[in-house]
Amino acid sequence: MPLDPYRRANRANWDDRVPIHWDSPGYDVAGFVADPGRLSGVVAFDSPLVGEVRGRRLLHLQCHMGQDTLSWARLGAEVTGLDFSEPAIAAARRLSAESGTPGRFVVAELYDAPRVLPETFDVVYTGVGALNWLPDIRRWGEVVAGFLAPGGLFYIREGHPMLWSLDWRDDAALLVRYPYFETADPIVDDDPSTYAGPGTVEHARTYEWNHGLGEVVAALLDAGLVISGLREHRELDWQGLPQMTQGADGRWRLPEEQRDLVPLMYSLWARKAG
Repeated sequence: MPLDPYRRANRANWDDRVPIHWDSPGYDVAGFVADPGRLSGVVAFDSPLVGEVRGRRLLHLQCHMGQDTLSWARLGAEVTGLDFSEPAIAAARRLSAESGTPGRFVVAELYDAPRVLPETFDVVYTGVGALNWLPDIRRWGEVVAGFLAPGGLFYIREGHPMLWSLDWRDDAALLVRYPYFETADPIVDDDPSTYAGPGTVEHARTYEWNHGLGEVVAALLDAGLVISGLREHRELDWQGLPQMTQGADGRWRLPEEQRDLVPLMYSLWARKAG
């Protein structure tokens, strides 16, 4: 399925990020390869919330370079990672080989993934920072449901749409600037930097979409899934606003006086009947 111009631009941006992320201290690829017991910070946070995955077939949607995917493999899952960036999937395969951690990686755009990978899984997983790259949350819900085997679990931890709607301000005010709900027109960004590593990308322009929490829930319900849990978080994996500070646990939080004003992330669990 051909990509629209928005997602072609996004793919070029993510292609550019791969060599920067591979060499970045944030990903610490060398450390992951050297230590067969190491988990990514994302999976270390999520694994107690997902539960036991040993012996289960797990699909990681929008997996990027596969470090989170392979962390699930280190916890005993039989993993498949899927991403629309060919350089990212090449890096994931390299990471699997160099670390000796088994994993299968597939190049596919998310909405086209069911055609490319006509299989079902016990667990479908999506990590933080993924939904904002998708223009249609209802179609996403259909893809997730289609990949789940009967009785299967879907888990996502994502940046809260309230966070995505806030302006980055040096005066520390919490002011809404961007849409909370999904819109036809994307949010345009021309930042050449990336969240990991000091380099800059050649293809700086990106297009993103916010999705209200109710829209995410409705997309999964309309696709036939049962919501089994929803939790909002007061911390982030990155500095989402300039007034945030990093704690000893590596998580970023708002100042004490703002900490109870807005949620920063959410975790959501859903199951397929059967």
